[in-house]
Amino acid sequence: MIRYAFKRLWLGAIIISVAMMMMFAMVYLIPGDPASVALGPRATPEMMEALRVRMGLDQPVWRQFLHFYGSVLRGDLGTEVLSNRPVLDVVMEQLPFTLALVVGGITWSVALGIPLGCIAAVRRGGFVDQVIGVLSVAMIAVPSFVVAIYSLLVFAVALQWLPAIGAGEPGDLASRLQHLILPSLAVGLGWIGYISRMVRASMLETLEASHIRTARAFGLTEHRIVYTYALRIAVLPTITLLGVGIGHMLSSSVFAEIVFARPGIGKLVYEAISVRNYPIVSGAVLVTTVFFVLVNVAADILVGLLDPRVRSSFN
Repeated sequence: MIRYAFKRLWLGAIIISVAMMMMFAMVYLIPGDPASVALGPRATPEMMEALRVRMGLDQPVWRQFLHFYGSVLRGDLGTEVLSNRPVLDVVMEQLPFTLALVVGGITWSVALGIPLGCIAAVRRGGFVDQVIGVLSVAMIAVPSFVVAIYSLLVFAVALQWLPAIGAGEPGDLASRLQHLILPSLAVGLGWIGYISRMVRASMLETLEASHIRTARAFGLTEHRIVYTYALRIAVLPTITLLGVGIGHMLSSSVFAEIVFARPGIGKLVYEAISVRNYPIVSGAVLVTTVFFVLVNVAADILVGLLDPRVRSSFN
């Protein structure tokens, strides 16, 4: 198990390094002068040149990359251009709001997706199975920004059941949770469909296994067989799927944060790109990339702990 975990961590470090190189290349391939965009049309050439020097844009690209890579290894993500604040501080201020949004999306997807998948597997081929299948495909097909806009119009504007914008009052847990319901639903709705289809397929395969037939032969109730024995095995692929889903939810959070006017990493990156604030873009993308890789490594290690076959196949 230690060898398996070490391999997963080493692979995660390689992925982070490659992501850093790709992120650096994509940011600097965007056309335009970031100094002129940041300072505006009234800036003098001397002011723009001073900002280029401050951002390190006067150096060759390879030297900029080495400086960027070395600073990241030291835990320094640079300084924000406009406010002169450390980038890490700016990003960490917004990260909890995005993490709360992702956790809310995961809660929706797990709380609804797993039961729906189990019910569909138990009622295989019946009317309930067909209805759940149609609903699952529909939830997968609808884009998150469409869910965000219509949930805002229906539940916040028309029915006025839930607040429309913002993240809630600081220090008020009930207010924070109320403001989290709609954006987290917009982020997690599609993954309810993914998880329900995954659980259904895995449950059908597990229910045909020999140990399940043996449990039936011993006279165990179907409820105990499904929810005590089969579900524990069928849920394992869902753990890996959730690791991938977190990355998708992080990207979907951009639309939710903009539509619901919530603070967060997605909105921060969107605003930073509009003014070509390179340090904020690089720092925010790097932090979310590291978080995504670590979550997937943790999911793989958890699956390896629960299923020894995964560890043996990886060696």
